[in-house]
Amino acid sequence: MKDIIAINGIFSSEEKREFVSFLKKKNRRGDAKNIDLYRMIDSGRLEDPDIQLYGKPSRNSFHALCKRLQDTMIDFVAERSFASETSEEMQIMKLLLASRIFFEHKLYKPAFKSLEKSEQRALTLDQYTLLSEIYHTKVQYAHLNTKEDFNTIANQAERNQRLQQRELKLNIAYASIKQNIRNASNSVKSIIEAAFDEFGISIDEALTYKSLYQLFQILATAGELRTDYASVLPYSKHIYTIVRKKQEQADKHLYYHIQILLLMAIVSFRNKDFENSISFTNQMEEEMKKQQGTYFKTFLNDLVLLKALNLNYSGESTDAIELLQEHANSSPHIQLALVMCLFQQLEYKEAWRALNKLQHSDRFYEKKVGFIWVIQRNIIEILLLIELDELDLVLSRLNNFQRRQFPRLKALEQTRAIGFMKLVSMYYDDPEQVTSEAFKEKVENSLEWRVATQEDIFVMSFYAWLKAKMEERDIYEVTLELVRME
Repeated sequence: MKDIIAINGIFSSEEKREFVSFLKKKNRRGDAKNIDLYRMIDSGRLEDPDIQLYGKPSRNSFHALCKRLQDTMIDFVAERSFASETSEEMQIMKLLLASRIFFEHKLYKPAFKSLEKSEQRALTLDQYTLLSEIYHTKVQYAHLNTKEDFNTIANQAERNQRLQQRELKLNIAYASIKQNIRNASNSVKSIIEAAFDEFGISIDEALTYKSLYQLFQILATAGELRTDYASVLPYSKHIYTIVRKKQEQADKHLYYHIQILLLMAIVSFRNKDFENSISFTNQMEEEMKKQQGTYFKTFLNDLVLLKALNLNYSGESTDAIELLQEHANSSPHIQLALVMCLFQQLEYKEAWRALNKLQHSDRFYEKKVGFIWVIQRNIIEILLLIELDELDLVLSRLNNFQRRQFPRLKALEQTRAIGFMKLVSMYYDDPEQVTSEAFKEKVENSLEWRVATQEDIFVMSFYAWLKAKMEERDIYEVTLELVRME
C-alpha cells in the first residue's frame, strides 16, 4: 500500500479524477472494490482497511486488491504519458515504426520516405540510440534501396556506433563520479579528472551539444553532492566556451541549450557570482520563449527559483519573497526557498506555515528532489522550532536528525553539517552561552571553513544564523555580509 500512496502523491487533482474514470472503464464487474480502495487511500482513511472494504478481516483479499490497484496505476501513468507525449523523440519512433510496417507490407516507397524522415530528425537531435535502430532497418532493407549506396549506409551505421559508444562512456563516467563522490575522500577535482582520464573523455570541440550537456550534468552533480561548486567552476567555464563556439547549433538543440544555461546559472549562483547568474538566467528565459514556448513550462520552476535566489542574495528580499509566493506550490525547491527567505526576514510563523505545506516524508522527498534538499529541510525546521520556542519538538527533531542523518553525512564526508548541528544542539541546551568567548572558540574549532570565495552560499546561509546569534545582529544583514566577502 505504501507504493500506491507514493504513486498517488504525484497525481494532480485532475489526474486523480481521470484515474477514477480509468478504473470505471476497466472494471467489468459491478462489485469491483478498486475504486473504493483508491478513494479510501486518497482520503487517508487507512485504519483497518480490509475491514472497511469487506466488513470483516480479510488480509489476503486486501493484499491481492492492492496489487491489482498498483498495477492499474502503473498502466494509467504509462498510457497517459504516452498519449500526451509530443516530443521529437516520440515522433522519430513513430516514423520508424511506420516505416517497418510499410516494409512488412512491401510498400517500399512510403517505407523509405518514413525512414528518411526519422533519420533526419534523429540526426538533428543527436539521438544515437534511435539512429542505431534506424540504421539496423536501413541495412536490413538496403538491397531494396536504389537511391543509396550500401557502403554509405554501412559507414553511417559505424560512425553512429562510435558516437553511441562515446555517449555510453560519458554515462559510465557520470555514474562513476557519483559513486566515488559518495564513497571516496578524494577532492572533487581529482575524482573528475580521474574519471575523464579512465574513460578517455576529452573536453574539446569534437563533442556534440548533447555530450557537452552531459558533462555539465556530471559537474553539477559532483558540486551538489560535495557542496563544492568552486571546484567545478573552471571546468564549467571551459565547457561553456566550447558551447559558445557552437552557437549556430543552439536553436537546433534548444532543449540542451536551455539546460546548459540553467546549469551555468546554478554554478554561478552557488559561487556567489550573482551578476553572471542573472545574465545566464535572462538568456535562459529568452531561449524558453523560442519554438512557440515549447519548453517554457518545463523550465519555469527552475527559472523562478533562480530569479528569486539571485534577488534575495542581492539584497532584494521583498521582491524575492513575492516571486516565490506567487509560485509557492509549483515545486518543493521553490517552497523551501520561500521558507528560507521568510526565515531570514524573521517571519518565523509565516515560514513555519510555509514549511508545513511540505507534507510528505523525508523518504518521499529524497526520491523526488534528493538527499541534500532533505538535509536542508531538516536543518531549517530545527532552527525554526528553536525560534518559535517549541523546545520539546526541537529535542525530538535533533535526536532524530542525529540518529538518521549523521551516518549518511559522515559517509558523504559532510562533516561540517554534523559540526554545525552539534553547535545548534549546544545553543539549544544553553542559549545564553552563544555570545561567550568560549562558544566562539568552539565554533572556530568545530567548523572547517574554505576561503570565502570558495565557500558554498547555502553553507554560509546556515552559519549566518549562528553568527547572528553570537553577535546579536540581524540574520539577513549577516547573511549578505558573508556572501559578499571576497
